[in-house]
Amino acid sequence: MTDYISIRGVRTHNLKGINLDLPRNKLIVITGPSGSGKSSLAFNTLYAEGQRRYMESLSAYARQFLPTMVPPEVEHIEGLSPTIAIGQRGSSYNPRSTVGTITEIYDYLRLLYARVGTPHCPDHGVIPQARTIFQITEEILKLPTGAAYMILAPITNKVKNGDKRVLEYLAQQGFIRIRIDKQVHELNQQLDFDCTQAETIEVIIDRFKIRPEIKLRLAESLESALKLSRGIVSVAAMNNPLEDEKIFSTGFSCLICDYSLTELTPHLFSFNHPKGICPQCHGLGLIQESEICLQCLGKRLNQQGRNVFIDEYSLPMLTALSLVQINEFFSQLKFTGQKKFISNTIIKEIQTRLNFLIDMRLGYLSLDRRADTLSGGEFQRTHLANQLGVRLSGVIYILDEPSIGLHQQDNKRLLAALTYLRDLGNTVVVIEHDKDTIELADYIVDMGPGAGIHGGEVIAQGTVAEIKANPNSLTGRYLSGTLSIPIPSQRIKPNSNRIISICGATGNNLQNINVEFPLGLMICVTGVSGSGKSTLINDTLFPIIAQKLYQATTKPAPYQSIEGVSHIDKMINIDQSPIGRTPRSNPATYTDIFSTIRCLFTETHEARSRGYNPNRFSFNVKGGRCEPCQGNGLIKVEMNFLPDIYVPCDICQGTQYNAETLEILYKGKNIHEVLEMTVEEAHDFFHAIPVLTRKLQTLIELGLSYIKLGQSGVTLSGGEAQRIKLAKELAKRDTSRTLYIFDEPTTGLHFHDIAQLLKILLEIRDRGNTLIIIEHHLDVIKTADWIIDLGSEGGSKGGKVIGIGTPEIIAKNKNSYTGRYLAEVLLN
Repeated sequence: MTDYISIRGVRTHNLKGINLDLPRNKLIVITGPSGSGKSSLAFNTLYAEGQRRYMESLSAYARQFLPTMVPPEVEHIEGLSPTIAIGQRGSSYNPRSTVGTITEIYDYLRLLYARVGTPHCPDHGVIPQARTIFQITEEILKLPTGAAYMILAPITNKVKNGDKRVLEYLAQQGFIRIRIDKQVHELNQQLDFDCTQAETIEVIIDRFKIRPEIKLRLAESLESALKLSRGIVSVAAMNNPLEDEKIFSTGFSCLICDYSLTELTPHLFSFNHPKGICPQCHGLGLIQESEICLQCLGKRLNQQGRNVFIDEYSLPMLTALSLVQINEFFSQLKFTGQKKFISNTIIKEIQTRLNFLIDMRLGYLSLDRRADTLSGGEFQRTHLANQLGVRLSGVIYILDEPSIGLHQQDNKRLLAALTYLRDLGNTVVVIEHDKDTIELADYIVDMGPGAGIHGGEVIAQGTVAEIKANPNSLTGRYLSGTLSIPIPSQRIKPNSNRIISICGATGNNLQNINVEFPLGLMICVTGVSGSGKSTLINDTLFPIIAQKLYQATTKPAPYQSIEGVSHIDKMINIDQSPIGRTPRSNPATYTDIFSTIRCLFTETHEARSRGYNPNRFSFNVKGGRCEPCQGNGLIKVEMNFLPDIYVPCDICQGTQYNAETLEILYKGKNIHEVLEMTVEEAHDFFHAIPVLTRKLQTLIELGLSYIKLGQSGVTLSGGEAQRIKLAKELAKRDTSRTLYIFDEPTTGLHFHDIAQLLKILLEIRDRGNTLIIIEHHLDVIKTADWIIDLGSEGGSKGGKVIGIGTPEIIAKNKNSYTGRYLAEVLLN
């Protein structure tokens, strides 16, 4: 095998015929401005070609179930190993996927509960362990030799339902005695009371003395008893009423009511299998998207699956704990005998995976957390932890900004994981802007010089020292300090008369904290992963203000009181959630650019002569869209054992419109060709339309010149979606009393892009507005007027206010992890 991955003539997307020789078994970082071609090289070329070659290695029979993969635009790739991509988003937003299922920990837990779990009756407690007739016989023969016992079959429910007719039937079958509420009666006696009032009714099957030679007789008597009693039998001493009765079961049946389980299997604990799912919500835990299912209380499993316990925890109770708490539970769990032998291997596998997740600073997550609620960084690190557990070698791993959402303190663990993967004998290719990751790399590829048509070139490549020394590398100039984001010469001071204060916030891990947000400032909320930042801002502050300003119905996390909301009259939450979850959503529709474009097309001579209105150029309604794909341009193909995929529609060839609509031209372009333009191309094309150029210019200033107007919303990263939302809001007028909330707006941004973003954010602040930013990037934190630092750790060890004040104050706080790293930045 060659020591290099040799790539020649790559022209995928905006790449301009680049040539590279990437060293194998090294940590390689691909960096550069947004839109410069990093993903085109890593994912759309390296990964795509690796996948295509793997598909070609399969049999013709297997390939018939898979889509035909178009090779990337590359002349030659040599030295390519199997590729594994760990991106920021999954292939689908399956509501059944949880942290437990995507890490496979839930599969091991299902097996563990099936093998060593103790079933409970929901009303009457523990159910006897299931045993075979042979095992029951052996247990009885261990009783004192010569002692007299009797075998009884409980039939309480049968008698209560059928009264004396059942007793008459038993007498006809040759049974002689019956025990009612511990008193023995002859079946041929006239019973002088109502049997339906009895607490317990049992048929005496056999009476015997313990001797080795009665083994066969015992087995036959047990078989008769079990047939009568739904698999339950009891053995009672005849001459010692103080001796505890022994109860045995061949199934899992309650001794008091009709509740029973046939057997414990892993399927019983699966919310994806008919044996385990809640019959009302079908394993989703919810009814109609947001309403919790009352039958299972959101636990997804049926009654039987919810009532099997290990120690004091059912499986739904265990998966609701944080990963750290689950790990502690298994560390303290002690089994004996057969259960110990069975559980050891399973628990070892569970804890191995838990430890990798905790090392990825994800210990605050719970296994029942839905996968589609994870941030891009959380999702990617979850899958990275999976790969660490698999311990493959000879593979090319491709990751997309795994440092997203990580504090500098947490980033150390991530970097250790990346080097661990490399040292196993893998090539690790990482798209990254994080300075620490870049400086750790064995080899760096710096793309640029700009975005879209202005990018697609390799500006510099080599070691960190070589990148820093290259004057053409924008990345190198920031790494060397030649370029930097300046520290403000002065910061806006808080006005004690304009403050929003929250008291007694206790959501999730918040420990009854009081927090003041001075208005008119740029505020950064900082802290390690899981310290409570999102709980404080997204789950507490935002819903409270949304209720007071807009009568929103979303319930905030618990708190005691809030004051000062009257100081603002508008709130805008700009998060990283997708701008849409169908292929039809795109930047043009979200920013309302498309409405203007459709009107321009209707004003053309040909459109007017045909009587076309703006709806004709919409792919969301009938008329102008392609009906076979309903304006998606793509057809969903269910892949059975693989995730569903989307393939171009054969009728419209992915254009989304029918032929008649595409005949209408504006300045020589049809509606599909306009949607295929990048933001920068559209800015030039519509230069005479002020309403469009203003919105497009904002997108360019936010570093989004390279995205296409019609690019599907599901393909945008969290950072791109957030900046598109910001662009939409910037096109509106603010009130100078507007509160903007951001969640890591630097996601996916190069140093230079961050400088541009900060310029826009500070302009918003300078108009009198307030910005609250959840952020880890030190270049943003050092620029803030005010910092609220949470910690000190994540999960149960977090949720406290560690420090409040200017960056200079936080830098002096010895208890603040943020302060330690901030001090270095301010000093430099």
